Amino acid sequence: MSSQGPRACYDEGKRVGETLCYIFKNLHSVKTNIIRPFNVYGPGMLESDYRVLANFAQKIKSNKPLHIYGNGKQTRTFCYITDALVGFLLVILKGMAGETYNIGTPAPEVSMLELAKLMKNILKKDIQYNFVHYPNSYPTDEPLRRCPNIDKATTQLGFEPIVTLEDGLKRFFSWTDSIYSGE
Repeated sequence: MSSQGPRACYDEGKRVGETLCYIFKNLHSVKTNIIRPFNVYGPGMLESDYRVLANFAQKIKSNKPLHIYGNGKQTRTFCYITDALVGFLLVILKGMAGETYNIGTPAPEVSMLELAKLMKNILKKDIQYNFVHYPNSYPTDEPLRRCPNIDKATTQLGFEPIVTLEDGLKRFFSWTDSIYSGE
């Protein structure tokens, strides 16, 4: 990760937060843990959130084609909010002081194109999509792959995400269908 560039404020903000936790633990004996959430989604996401699932849900609600950036091969995993909250609480209650824990769902890792097709099957709708160029505002150093290693959270805390991507998407779209305006 570069300390300079369009995405630097995000990366540096995370690093300074983790550094402050480390300092407070060592200087003031404050029990701190660092939680690194990975692609958490579910009810409560704003329609204008700008993350892929909120973007796709807004487009589906308004019957517009999904915009898939680039060739659609960039991959992500998705962690439903209830699994994430269980992981966060396990870190708070059982995590070793000063340790960092990744909280997310490591599988399935899906491309954005696969995600669009999966949503089409789940919603049983003819969802259109098109490939678009990355906008100028899109960070040039955005990772093409995000897949967490949750081994530490699993072995030390017993964290195991249980909501499948299919079930989580059904729950999420049921919620967005009644909440999102589609405008």
